[in-house]
Amino acid sequence: GSSPQALVDDTEDVSLDFGSEEELALRKAKIRHPLATFFHLFFRVSAIITYLFCDWFSNSFVACFVTILLLLSFDFWSVKNVTGRLLVGLRWWNQIDEDGKSHWVFEARRVPTRAASTEAEARIFWLGLIICPVIWTVFFFSTLFSLKLKWLALVIAGISLQTANLYGYIHCKLGGQKSIGRATSSFFVTPDVPKRQTRRISEEHIEDHGKTDTR
Repeated sequence: GSSPQALVDDTEDVSLDFGSEEELALRKAKIRHPLATFFHLFFRVSAIITYLFCDWFSNSFVACFVTILLLLSFDFWSVKNVTGRLLVGLRWWNQIDEDGKSHWVFEARRVPTRAASTEAEARIFWLGLIICPVIWTVFFFSTLFSLKLKWLALVIAGISLQTANLYGYIHCKLGGQKSIGRATSSFFVTPDVPKRQTRRISEEHIEDHGKTDTR
């Protein structure tokens, strides 16, 4: 008479909700876009390392200057056009309307999907986005106080390029949070622009835009 009860006890703790557990594990642990995650940090960290140690490898100021500037430019383009869209579902750019007026557009993905970023990717994205401009700001004051004025233009360029991405993605993030409270469908919301624009954008459109748009 005890064996049926034992069978019930043995199966009592078995969970059949595999989908939610798998999704939760993916969100917390896995890096779904390893290449994008790598290049999100590679160019900006390489620029900082090159700035710190370029005198060890080359006596040419021009070569160091151009190398660091290229790394900063590659970083700006990749973060703006690729890694932000893949790692956190955010995108920003500037567009010119038919009247020739310039508008800043900030977009955030409304509904997460299985292709969305994981928590690890989002953490890496925001840490890299915030910490590196702070480091360049430290370089600015150290350059200023040590009177190494020949590096000042390069340091200002580093601050400008990386702060621009930080500013754009903060706008995207804040806009995305506001839209969650207001919208009930899969919209991309574009807050704080001269002409407020709200448009439905599919994942396919985002991918096509990322491939073709070099703005």
